[in-house]
Amino acid sequence: MLMPKRVKYRKQMRGRMKGKELRGVEVSFGEYGLQALEPGWVTARQIEAARRTIVHAMKRRGKVWIRIFPDKPFTRKPPETRMGKGKGNVEYWVAVVKPGRVMFEVGGLDEGTARDALNLARRKFAIKTKIVARYDLVAGEQA
Repeated sequence: MLMPKRVKYRKQMRGRMKGKELRGVEVSFGEYGLQALEPGWVTARQIEAARRTIVHAMKRRGKVWIRIFPDKPFTRKPPETRMGKGKGNVEYWVAVVKPGRVMFEVGGLDEGTARDALNLARRKFAIKTKIVARYDLVAGEQA
């Protein structure tokens, strides 16, 4: 499972997910990518499940790039605990994803296999996503 080796502060506040993503919005490494359409937290378990699904569907061909990393701790207090006595313990890690972010990329495959693999991975997330292709901006042709 993905998680940071060490962090400066063990616990974080929830924060806000305002606006669209500015960086990581284009397919940079592979030919096809999975792009987020709405804001949300993607857990380390969801990322790992999607990765395994993509690798399984690709049948040991091509390459996968994971473009998000779960570096935000999610805390929870134990069940049947009274209020107060501080913030709960870290339960798992999440990646903050805004609309437009390319989460996964695949390369070295034909279009059908790549789209099938990413379609299976889409079902692992609690947010809406779409499959995007890499286009060459020169003469508007597909790369």
